[in-house]
Amino acid sequence: MKLFLKDGTVIEGKSFGAPPAGGSVAGEVVFNTGMVGYPEAFTDPSYAGQILVCTYPLIGNYGVPAKKFFESQRVQIAGLVVSEYSEKYSHAKAVRSLADWLKKSGVPAISGVDTRTLTKRLREHGVLLGELVHSGKPKGFVDPNEENLVERVSPKKKQIYRGGPPPRRSGLRPREGGKPRIVAVDCGMKENILRSLLSRGATVIRVPWDYDFNKERYDGLLLSNGPGDPTMCAKTIENIRVAMKRGKPILGVCLGNQLLALAAGGKTYKLKYGHRSQNQPCVEQNTKRCYITSQNHGFAVDGKSLPSGWEEWFVNANDDSNEGIRHKTKPWSSVQFHPEASPGPTDTAWIFDEFVEQLKRQRAKGKSTDI
Repeated sequence: MKLFLKDGTVIEGKSFGAPPAGGSVAGEVVFNTGMVGYPEAFTDPSYAGQILVCTYPLIGNYGVPAKKFFESQRVQIAGLVVSEYSEKYSHAKAVRSLADWLKKSGVPAISGVDTRTLTKRLREHGVLLGELVHSGKPKGFVDPNEENLVERVSPKKKQIYRGGPPPRRSGLRPREGGKPRIVAVDCGMKENILRSLLSRGATVIRVPWDYDFNKERYDGLLLSNGPGDPTMCAKTIENIRVAMKRGKPILGVCLGNQLLALAAGGKTYKLKYGHRSQNQPCVEQNTKRCYITSQNHGFAVDGKSLPSGWEEWFVNANDDSNEGIRHKTKPWSSVQFHPEASPGPTDTAWIFDEFVEQLKRQRAKGKSTDI
């Protein structure tokens, strides 16, 4: 198998995944620097349309767990590039090998690649379009960001989930007022965002990206993560603006950070090579405390474009890019990283605690914003 890059680079390796339909698969070549967490990463819908390069040299050594540990119902990456694939795996929760999983999922993979050199090329040039070719000749590069990837990965219908009591580990006492109703706009939402809200006692109304959620009865709005260019989600942005006019509390995660910024009148842009890892340092601006976060995104908010009344909440300590925004007086905030982790550190899980508790206090005071 060969990996062709748009800059003319051709890399040859050994195939260990599924032969791609038609002999090849194209996408945007990006890299992730995480040492572990590949089952969660590969099932993250934010990777739709992307050929993922793992910088950690050994992949597959702990196999693949049961589906309940995935972040969506299937593998989302278009293809996989690794240095060394471990054919033998060992883990108490493993049920199959990585190769078997990829073959069953129809996802091509290539090993024996100098991923260090490839990653350096991507860092210097920026993300590149690429094509994994198993047989025949390349068919041409495809830029997934020209497509509405959110529409591809978002569910087609509304679903309702009812959560249980908050876990004891949160250290927060349940409040009166009933379970808060949260509309989660699924733009490619990771399952652990849903789990995080349900475990804190919320009722979650999960809706498609273009669904008019303002006709629902709800207390707060969750804008999920997802793939691609946020400006493609014009319908979502329009619905968010309606929710803002009604004063609805809003929390955005990853793509949700970009969507909230666009709804507020800010701007977004494409990063040179994105942030994809579980060790991104983010500084909270009002406290100057640094949190280590899990991230997966190729676009970012232009912090300087935020209108009056808004402020940057978090900033990346590596490149000073925006990692979160919030309104100074309204209950609207968002983060570019993933508080739900999976994989990665759970240092910022308190963000979900504060959001859900805010909604519970609102209900307890009889100020629910149900419509």
